[in-house]
Amino acid sequence: QVQLVESGGGSVQAGGSLRLSCAVSGYTYNSKCMGWFRQAPGKERERVAFIYAYNGATYYVDSVKGRFTISQDNAKNTYYLQMNSLKPEDTAMYYCVARPAHFSRDCSTGDYDHWGQGTQVTVSS
Repeated sequence: QVQLVESGGGSVQAGGSLRLSCAVSGYTYNSKCMGWFRQAPGKERERVAFIYAYNGATYYVDSVKGRFTISQDNAKNTYYLQMNSLKPEDTAMYYCVARPAHFSRDCSTGDYDHWGQGTQVTVSS
């Protein structure tokens, strides 16, 4: 059974940093996409960043490019979202996700099979 457990959310002031972690268990495929969605109150869910486990290819939504970095630690079956220069508009519940994929280009599209429980990120101005 696949399980994703997030940690690392919290409250920071604008310009600050946070690092989210997602520990993955029960998922041994290397051909998989892992990543993060977020959803702010009253807004639609938004894709944020993804990584293709096989080759480390990454994808970012335009609004976080240059500020967020997704990475993976295969030895720990954990992946991370380093968030720098945070803005109030980054405030949202962040969810880690995973699904199998044959190509890295699939990571930024389609539905995800597995979701974590979510971790709240709040950025104050």
